[in-house]
Amino acid sequence: MQTLILFLILVSTYLMVIAKRMPALIRSFRYQSFFLFWITLGAAFAGGHAELYFVSALILTLKVFLIPSFLNRLAGKIKVDENLGLFINAQLSLIFALALTYCSWVFSQTLNFTPGSFQGTAVTVSFSVIFIGAFLMIFRMKAFTQVLGLLVMENGIFLFASSVYGGMPFFVEIVVFFDVFTSVIIMGLFVYRINKLFTHIDVNKLSRLKG
Repeated sequence: MQTLILFLILVSTYLMVIAKRMPALIRSFRYQSFFLFWITLGAAFAGGHAELYFVSALILTLKVFLIPSFLNRLAGKIKVDENLGLFINAQLSLIFALALTYCSWVFSQTLNFTPGSFQGTAVTVSFSVIFIGAFLMIFRMKAFTQVLGLLVMENGIFLFASSVYGGMPFFVEIVVFFDVFTSVIIMGLFVYRINKLFTHIDVNKLSRLKG
């Protein structure tokens, strides 16, 4: 069951890569976070880590409900163009994502996990999510997408910690969660100010201001 959820996390990440419009991107992030919630809940149940129950509740509250809802409202408020603006088209982006997954699989083989084990699969998926999150930050034009890319990378890091090592120290997890939530609020306000001053959030156009 947990391996299936890992597969669904990877599929939702691929959906983010091929998304061409903002609502689809945010919806795919919500799916990814929902599956991460189930993985964390399973790790809490299997390992008897009481703090992971609380962390899974935070994932459900912040990443499945609050953050996507905040981003959707902010996108509506600034009337952001739904078209994401792709430096690399969706088909080629998917090929890159598959290549990054293969590289993650090769890396996971170098670690001391049983081939085909849950931990080995979790390492592959975790690093795939981290690398694809970085890919979204680099190869998408909208500042909104770069915010989501950062959140995707954080999901990958947390997936690695919770599924492979049973979670980070509890206080570290709480600090990371609230740090990420605060960062989303700050970046959301930053995007709002960019849009207000320049009437768009296309970072490709903003780069032309350099001189």
